[in-house]
Amino acid sequence: MYRNLCTVFAEVADRQPEHVALVRILKGQTLPLSYGDYLRRTVHLSVGLEDTGVSSGDRVLLLSENRPEWAIADYALLSLGAIVVPVYPSLPANQIAYLAQDSGARVIIVSDEKQYRKAVEVSRAVPQLETIVVMDPPAQLASNALSLADLEARGAEVADAEKRFRQRIATIPPEHFATFIYTSGTTGEPKGAMLTHQNLLSNVDASLQVIDAGPDDVFLSFLPLSHVFERMAGHFTVVACGATVCYCETLFTIARDMQIAKPTVMLAVPRLFESIRDRILENVTKQPPLRRRIFHWAFRNASKAAEAIRGERRWTPWLRFKHRIADRLVLHKVRAITGGRFRFFVSGGAALGRSLAEFFHAFGIMVLEGYGLTETSPVVSVNRPNDYRFGTVGKPIPGVEVRIAEDGEILVRGHNVMVGYYTKPAETAQVIDSDGWFHTGDLGSLDADGFLRITGRKKDIIVLANGKNVAPVPIEEQLKSSPYISEAVLFGDEQDVITALIVPNFERTREWAKMQGLLVQSDVELVALPEVRQLIKQEIERLTTHLAEFEKVRRFTLLDHPFSIETGELTPTLKVRRHFIKQRYAKELEAMRR
Repeated sequence: MYRNLCTVFAEVADRQPEHVALVRILKGQTLPLSYGDYLRRTVHLSVGLEDTGVSSGDRVLLLSENRPEWAIADYALLSLGAIVVPVYPSLPANQIAYLAQDSGARVIIVSDEKQYRKAVEVSRAVPQLETIVVMDPPAQLASNALSLADLEARGAEVADAEKRFRQRIATIPPEHFATFIYTSGTTGEPKGAMLTHQNLLSNVDASLQVIDAGPDDVFLSFLPLSHVFERMAGHFTVVACGATVCYCETLFTIARDMQIAKPTVMLAVPRLFESIRDRILENVTKQPPLRRRIFHWAFRNASKAAEAIRGERRWTPWLRFKHRIADRLVLHKVRAITGGRFRFFVSGGAALGRSLAEFFHAFGIMVLEGYGLTETSPVVSVNRPNDYRFGTVGKPIPGVEVRIAEDGEILVRGHNVMVGYYTKPAETAQVIDSDGWFHTGDLGSLDADGFLRITGRKKDIIVLANGKNVAPVPIEEQLKSSPYISEAVLFGDEQDVITALIVPNFERTREWAKMQGLLVQSDVELVALPEVRQLIKQEIERLTTHLAEFEKVRRFTLLDHPFSIETGELTPTLKVRRHFIKQRYAKELEAMRR
């Protein structure tokens, strides 16, 4: 029998059928599903899909928010040898149509009526998309649409359903394609990275060697399962170690859902940590003077204690004593925000500022930053709970080779590297060389202890008119450490100076303006205030004193609205789409060139 994603799932379910595998949080209530029922429903759906004509090699779009049916559908499709093409539920119909057309998908599985309407529109534009399967079907379904529950029921009526399932999964070789995951397209047309069962399993196995997790762990899932990070670590890895995953109800209920699930592990992106930090600091400003002083005293001493834990200063009996008092007065209350049982967060998807990691470490909350790409299944390196260095993305995981090219580009080689981009051999040849090294496009360095540090993106490097090169990402991260700056995007190609588009932290900036006696009715009025512009200018100067003169931001424009997925500035995983922003704000950028 081959070892693949499906056989690993079946082995774990057989070993602990009563253990809770999945928990859906719905209207504040928990709906658990055991490993035994998880496997049973997967078997039934697999047979139901098979009877509709889904077979090995078929590409199937999976368009849904995080929920148990997503996970069940994924394993059901994989067990048939089908190739799953996960789709972000935030995408509009025209972008979904591109994915359907490019991948050659015949079937699409969707969550609810909203996604169903998109699927109907896509099926009209892409005739090859023959069948729509709906998890929560509307009252009226099109002739080419089916209910997922009906397919499960159909599979349940087949006497030898489980036998057929187990026979099929035993014959799926490790090199069989499991999924085509389309890159988010921050710089251009999305490309489908072809990942095999072996690609993903190698990453699962290596991750579990460096980050201990098991049946006692509870993962809280809120990143889209359509993203390779959440799918590998929050889906396949959770199953491989026999843990439990709880699905957040929405992006807006994370704080509540932490209290409900009381997770031990959570995968996240820096934007979540920024939001939590800002909420903590905002709450402090609203406290009476005595409580504010207590908080700041506790945080100062907690920061010193965290430095001692990291080996950056000496532990003293007096520091230990003050840390115990700080924990009793303040620190434990902050940890309680996460549910009180957290072992660690794993941060990925974008750069995590060192100061942000240190902020949480002071409260006893460990944030382990890692690095990876869709094309590497995804993890390349990660900090370990007992072997970490803030400001880096950790050491390469077992089985993954990393080297730095002469121009500073990070190269990766291992079983985790994709086979290539679907139907794009030329693009594949551009990123995977003849020796099997994947050229990431990221710039970085390895220190003497093997920790990898990301310094920027090759394509993002700004070349000023005088020929000087500037890496924008580290500067942007530094600016975002200001309590008054939510987002910063730097530009300057062929210019004399660096310019920036700044999105203020509107809540904190409004609070500051109010304290200055400046009352405004809207964010448009807020960013127009000369006093606010001066505040941001001072923050930029304060945070960039260490930079070379040519690296400093000389001109900036304040935007009167936040970036969002809906307006196109952010990818579904909340990365800034620099190329899109450059086009959208061309007038503002041109004005700063003069």
